[in-house]
Amino acid sequence: MNIVVLDGFTENPGDLSWDSLKEFGDLTVYERTAYEESPLIAKRLSGAQIAVTNKTPLSSRTLDACPDLKLIAVLATGYNVVDYEYAAERGIPVVNVPAYGTACVSQFSIALLLEICHHVGHHDESVHAGKWAANQDWCYWDYPLVELEGKTMGIIGFGRIGRAEGRIARALGMRVLACSPHVSEEGQEIGEYVDLDKLLAESDVVSLHCNLTPENEGMINKETIARMKDGVILINNARGQLIVEQDVADALNSGKMAAAGLDVVSMEPIRADNPLLGAKNCIITPHISWAPKESRQRIMNATAENIRAFLAGRPQNVVNGVTNGLGE
Repeated sequence: MNIVVLDGFTENPGDLSWDSLKEFGDLTVYERTAYEESPLIAKRLSGAQIAVTNKTPLSSRTLDACPDLKLIAVLATGYNVVDYEYAAERGIPVVNVPAYGTACVSQFSIALLLEICHHVGHHDESVHAGKWAANQDWCYWDYPLVELEGKTMGIIGFGRIGRAEGRIARALGMRVLACSPHVSEEGQEIGEYVDLDKLLAESDVVSLHCNLTPENEGMINKETIARMKDGVILINNARGQLIVEQDVADALNSGKMAAAGLDVVSMEPIRADNPLLGAKNCIITPHISWAPKESRQRIMNATAENIRAFLAGRPQNVVNGVTNGLGE
């Protein structure tokens, strides 16, 4: 069994081990391949039965050039980098890692919010630059500071991560509103399920934790922003394509939106002409919500189990409906 990891560096920059994958056959790990369509992808997959990818795309053209492929394992929850429908036509299961990041992603969304509320990084830098030592008052702050208790958090997408964020928001004394196509008893204990209009109208903080679909792409746009409170805070560490970036930048620059905390953008790595880079009060981090060592180890463990299950003839975490395994 030939296994090829196309872009292993972000999953394992050297602090984890690939040994759990080596037990299934000959393993080749490339640190980086390509983030756009490239003949190099098919070349590196030549002769491979199992492809492991994070953000390297696997298009129908690439799949046609790789007739030996039997399984595609994605080192993430999102799997839009794979033409999974065409893979299904070819009888290739596409598997992902669905629940590794609940704790770290929800924690990071709150970290973005707290940074907006207190600007801890900025004030730390100002102290080390000598501003406090030279200050005539015993303290100072360069931005308005925000207390969250009593404010309303609106969470769009109330799955595992959304509910985890909701529990933290509740612990901070916030009221939680949730907009989700699925209602659960656990969710009802955390927040109030409402429609999108009510959430937008009543939330002081709007946080996105929904999957990216054709229906919700660009859901945060000038029309939906207009329905939000003046001075709203936006948090997005789900998918960059959920927002219309120019519309968010315009809202930040006009003051309609007080601040945004973003860990994702529409094109990654971010392009130099992204309008959010020049927007007021916009914190942008380089898609690292998922990246603590603990969560990356869970990805590694789950991917090994996904391969093991496939080889045993009982694929798990299949996202494209192909349930035939190699052991059948």
